[in-house]
Amino acid sequence: MASSTTTLLLCTNQTLSSSFTNSSLVAKPSQLFLQGRRNQSFKVSCNANNSGEHDKNLEGVDRRNVLLGLGGLYGAANLAPLATAAPIPAPDLKSCSRATITDGPEVPYSCCPSIPEDLDKVPYYKFPSMTKLRIRPPAHAVDEEYIAKYNLATSRMRELDKDPKDPRGFKQQANVHCAYCNGAYKIDGKELQVHESWLFFPFHRWYLYFYERILGSLIDDPTFALPYWNWDHPKGMRLPPMFDVPGSSIYDARRNPHVRYGTIIDLGSYGDETKTTELQTMTNNLTHMYRQMITNAPCPLLFFGKPYRLGTAPKPGAGTIENIPHTPVHIWTGTVLGSKLENGDTSFGENMGNFYSAGLDPVFYCHHGNVDRMWNEWKQIGGKRRDLTDKDWLNSEFFFYDENRNPWRVRVRDCLDSKKMGYDYAPMPTPWRNFKPKIKTTTGKVNTGSLPSASKVFPLTKLDRAISFSINRPTSSRTQQEKREQEELLTFRNIHYDDSKNIRFDVFLNVDKTVNADELNKTEFAGSHTNLPHVHGNPNRPVSNFDLAITELLEDNGLEDEDTIAVTVVPKKGGELISIGCVEIKLEDC
Repeated sequence: MASSTTTLLLCTNQTLSSSFTNSSLVAKPSQLFLQGRRNQSFKVSCNANNSGEHDKNLEGVDRRNVLLGLGGLYGAANLAPLATAAPIPAPDLKSCSRATITDGPEVPYSCCPSIPEDLDKVPYYKFPSMTKLRIRPPAHAVDEEYIAKYNLATSRMRELDKDPKDPRGFKQQANVHCAYCNGAYKIDGKELQVHESWLFFPFHRWYLYFYERILGSLIDDPTFALPYWNWDHPKGMRLPPMFDVPGSSIYDARRNPHVRYGTIIDLGSYGDETKTTELQTMTNNLTHMYRQMITNAPCPLLFFGKPYRLGTAPKPGAGTIENIPHTPVHIWTGTVLGSKLENGDTSFGENMGNFYSAGLDPVFYCHHGNVDRMWNEWKQIGGKRRDLTDKDWLNSEFFFYDENRNPWRVRVRDCLDSKKMGYDYAPMPTPWRNFKPKIKTTTGKVNTGSLPSASKVFPLTKLDRAISFSINRPTSSRTQQEKREQEELLTFRNIHYDDSKNIRFDVFLNVDKTVNADELNKTEFAGSHTNLPHVHGNPNRPVSNFDLAITELLEDNGLEDEDTIAVTVVPKKGGELISIGCVEIKLEDC
């Protein structure tokens, strides 16, 4: 069904320079935002190209198989973009090259895996039979027996590093993340990247699956399960103590000193020390969780991230949990950017604070255990929170080695149910579900007439101070049925920033620039945007969009009947490095 579009342009035709380009024959990721038909989009203060349509699913034909027939098992990666998009294939291992660290230097070792003898005949993975689920425990609650077993398994994995070609070795396992995330693989002439798109959740699920099975095999325990860092619960908002024992196999010296001694983690960390009290930090953490799991993720692609297809540019846009808390946990744990490492080198955030080195800290796998758990938890909330059905997502592929050194191709479609994969999570309370902000900063409505309109504020070349502006909505006084059918999104478009640096900014509705941005448990707080440094080659200013679902906020702040609302953006880190092209409010189908 064709979509109809109503557009109101409030900013000039000026656009900030962008390195983000796609073939004109391929639908742009920004035009593939939400599942289902698109009835109406009301553009505010943006000049986005709205001529694109959803790519239609290929009925009856798996285009991935067509590509394989044309170019061999991995040949699809080298084909030119076609008019119809396609799933991302497993990488061509023969073309793997040196990965790069933030600001340009190459990783001092190869992150590429060993190449199987018969690369073109690597089979699809089939789950082995099982008699008992592996149950992943919360890391803060494990006993001494478990800790001893975990340390033994990791120690034996480290011993495998004596054979640098053994894909089960600790460093080789860490290199999996490096290769997929720091530019070692190319596809269709572009970097292959599993972050900031809908590949984020399934890639890391498969990654942990094989890592966990390797650990279990090394101690002859098929029931061994990785722990999860339960940072979404106050009892787990610290570095799990078992990871802070110097000399143990799961200890890593390359961490920020502030993670030690029971410091409360900041799930919105942007690299600076937290200035709030422990109670306020925990309160902010639960607020972040509520906003990212519930308010801002009512639709699948808001949660998973934007479509990433063969022929399109990488990093089209992160989902809510990848943005926060996933990225801040990495930043909070890794060494301080620019500090000196033990060998005298300048820190690029190692280990957890940079993609290339993150897997060298054992807590990485514990962190991503909880990220993966959020996928399960999100689907249990209800509404339209369910897995994507787009064939290009379901048929996207990755490459891994198993516990027997056997190579496999895996597909997204086969990792949607963790229980079918043989594991589940020990239950823990999720207090963030009932942590909806109820305190209002303002008693009434901000006088939008006293604020400049969005068209006069954007394009913004530098977010070096808090800004407030008014912006028109596509419609007001929507019925509950209309709200169920379409989500109202506040979108910041064409965000440019230095992706070798930490950045963060917060967004509020119905407040002015005097808002206390250190207390997030307010109804006006909409969400935050952040970045984990991971430049490949020379530092650049990538372009991205940032979406906030505001239907619930409009209700909570009594703004449903307002035609114009006030928005305030507060830079927390790196604002002088951030520019924003324009802002829009739109209605999108879930």
